[in-house]
Amino acid sequence: MARELFIAGERISDDGDCYVIAEVGHNHQGSVEQAMRLFDEAKRCGANAVKLQKRTNRELYTGDYFARPYEHENSFGATYGEHREFLEFEREEYRELQAYATHIGITLFATAFDPPSVGMLAELDMPAFKVASGDLKNVPLLRLIAEIGKPVIVSTGAANLVDVRRAYETIAEVNRQIAILQCTATYPTEFEELNLRVITTYRELFPESVIGLSGHDSGIAMALVGYVLGARIVEKHFTLNRARKGTDHSFSLEPSGLAKMVRDLRRARIAIGDGDKHVYPSETEAAVKLGKKLVAARDLTPGEVIGEEDIVARSPGDGVPPSELSAFVGRRLRQAVGKDTALAFQMVEETPEPGKDSLVAEGAASR
Repeated sequence: MARELFIAGERISDDGDCYVIAEVGHNHQGSVEQAMRLFDEAKRCGANAVKLQKRTNRELYTGDYFARPYEHENSFGATYGEHREFLEFEREEYRELQAYATHIGITLFATAFDPPSVGMLAELDMPAFKVASGDLKNVPLLRLIAEIGKPVIVSTGAANLVDVRRAYETIAEVNRQIAILQCTATYPTEFEELNLRVITTYRELFPESVIGLSGHDSGIAMALVGYVLGARIVEKHFTLNRARKGTDHSFSLEPSGLAKMVRDLRRARIAIGDGDKHVYPSETEAAVKLGKKLVAARDLTPGEVIGEEDIVARSPGDGVPPSELSAFVGRRLRQAVGKDTALAFQMVEETPEPGKDSLVAEGAASR
């Protein structure tokens, strides 16, 4: 079975470009207008999708946790609950943003953190659902999301393979549209904890699923490494300004970084190639300039038997290559050959067939 996933009609597969998700999260700071600006920039940068986070805060947190003081430089409220509520978009904001994303031509979906949020996003007909690392063990929520029947993208931070297998099997019982993302739930993530080889492990363990990377590292290079290892979805947090108030901005990509990452991921697919070794027409000039041909090391007379010392390899490489040396050594010359004159097969008796590895045509060699 092909390893592929379709989100809003867009195919994600091993033979395609990387599907780039700009994780807006709550970097919009509770502003629909700022969210729209983030959508605009993500589209301009070439991202395939933008992603929000949906929480029903009073359902999600205990009363004590919701009411705890939140005195922090990044706080938008006196308590943690007030902080979260300030940042939260409700149904009407989602409808407005959904319409705007459609208008500018970028896919929008969200992470659902609780059952009411799943229900709201399902009513809005979101094209995909994201599961946060913190819900990898939340089997009831996984089942609820799986039953919606839309593609499910699962982050796997702070988990072991037992947890990942359980989550996969829970979703796959009713929905085979699954993508598994390697993730480390540290913000930001140090490079030594990215463990990108898990991408290879996931590809082996889940051969029917698209594998990806949810990266919380600073920079864009590791996304390319992930792509080469087989990740076909890359999710990166996105902001307009890394200095803005909020915990996620500091490790998010700004537009210039996102644009470069998308550009380089597109180039990576092309640059990887097909695995066959080719000689490209664009290499011809360099092959001649830097290559070598066989020429006479001294003036040679007709009837001489050529010795190895009578031949030298010199540039440019517009004649018979040195790989054909054995075709001349021990053969008798039919004609005189001046020093530095390019050798050709018809100059010697009992001319052999040119070797298969010759890089020039016999016609060019005879000049």
